[in-house]
Amino acid sequence: MQIEQPYELVLFGGLGDLALRKLFPALYLLELDKRLPHGRIIAVGRKLLTTDEVVVKVRQAVFSHVDGQCQDEECWQRFSDRLSYVSVDVQQADAYEALALELEESCLNRLFYLATASYLYADIVANLHASQLIQSSSKVVLEKPIGHDLASAKEINKSVAEYFEESQIYRIDHYLGKETVQNLMVLRFANSIFESQWNQQYIDHIQISISESLGVEKRAGFYEQVGAFRDMMQNHLLQLLCIVAMEPPAKMEPDAVRDEKVKVIKALRPIEGKDIFDKVIRGQYGPGVSEGAPVLGYRDEEGVDTQSQTETFVAMKVEIENWRWAGVPFYLRTGKRLGERACEIVVQFKEIPHSIFSMQHKETMANKLIFRLQPDEGIRLQLCEKKIGSGMNVRPMTLSLNPDNPSQEFMKSQSSSYTPSANSVRVPEAYERLLFDALASNPTLFLRDDELMQAWDWVDPILGAWLESENAPESYTAGTWGPAAATLLLAKDGRLWNENN
Repeated sequence: MQIEQPYELVLFGGLGDLALRKLFPALYLLELDKRLPHGRIIAVGRKLLTTDEVVVKVRQAVFSHVDGQCQDEECWQRFSDRLSYVSVDVQQADAYEALALELEESCLNRLFYLATASYLYADIVANLHASQLIQSSSKVVLEKPIGHDLASAKEINKSVAEYFEESQIYRIDHYLGKETVQNLMVLRFANSIFESQWNQQYIDHIQISISESLGVEKRAGFYEQVGAFRDMMQNHLLQLLCIVAMEPPAKMEPDAVRDEKVKVIKALRPIEGKDIFDKVIRGQYGPGVSEGAPVLGYRDEEGVDTQSQTETFVAMKVEIENWRWAGVPFYLRTGKRLGERACEIVVQFKEIPHSIFSMQHKETMANKLIFRLQPDEGIRLQLCEKKIGSGMNVRPMTLSLNPDNPSQEFMKSQSSSYTPSANSVRVPEAYERLLFDALASNPTLFLRDDELMQAWDWVDPILGAWLESENAPESYTAGTWGPAAATLLLAKDGRLWNENN
């Protein structure tokens, strides 16, 4: 796939954390790989800065977030020549005149990227329309979380739909752009050995975890309004669940893939009433030690209410009511200030009916298929083998399913002297892939409107129950794996979280 036409990428929130940490580095890497045709990138922000001043900020951000092997002065010069900056108060319609002067009237591939808070989306698209900047071929990218609940998500969706057709709206979830997530679909749907066993007959349970060792950092204002559930569970984890659990699409086409994901969300068993407090665990980190250094508790972080009830951790047991997954629990977990930074999907297969060997705990000896999304992307299969020596003693062993293309981050963790070979393939960053797809008008890895609404509809009862409840999130020590209740969530089913793997 190629980007067929010259483009204009208008980046609202162009000086924000997301733009500087993820979007500009991703665009630079696309330039490095010579995948960007002629085009322009217009950053939009509120600060009164010149383009030259912004270019300096962007350069610092890009070179801070891309590997040293990718830092190329010639490439940077080409990339920086594409950049310009416009100061706009996005809520003031007359402020868009300055943006209009930067845009080419004849551009047929204009992409508006809204890297702002979602409550601003309605104002931005209305003002773009009033300034006659939206063309019939224009597209818009919406960052998550879209809305605060079902009602607000519907209102935002309605506002954007006044000026953009559904085919022009790209709702982004960057986890879907990760190489391993797409490899998961290939592994399932291109290999009968896995797809034939991808059901309740052979799979005991599935775990999906996104853990962060960092705390709230400088995002307290945002996080106090959102919390872990809206920030991660409602979107990232549910999307990964859909990819794992969906039926094979008829074709590898956008709507065929998204149709199957919607079916999964519709099949989720509602979590209501007493089940909300039995099957959904929320926590908040207290003081502790992270990466060898003492750290503050959440309520002691700058900008956080000292009586805050905002959750920094969520774990839940989810069930899918269909033939493939009946009786197979999915355990989802996410949190800040946990034991390590990681994202993985663990498919644990059922025990053999009868062991003739001396086995250890079923959790450590069971076959597992582990998809690691960060920090070291890859796929591992855990099997059992005989220990070398006398007797028939059995031990677990791990087989890498992608040994020919290890991630650079993983290889560096094995050897400080590692340098990529001339033949090594750089794994694209998630935002790199998704930005390219949006510019190329490929919506396969983006959310459709019904997908978003079904997800909010399912989580709304949980958020409502928390709002009405007097129960505070359970405290956990920073640097651990969350509150005790999260461990008990699996323990009462005779299972353990997959950790330290």
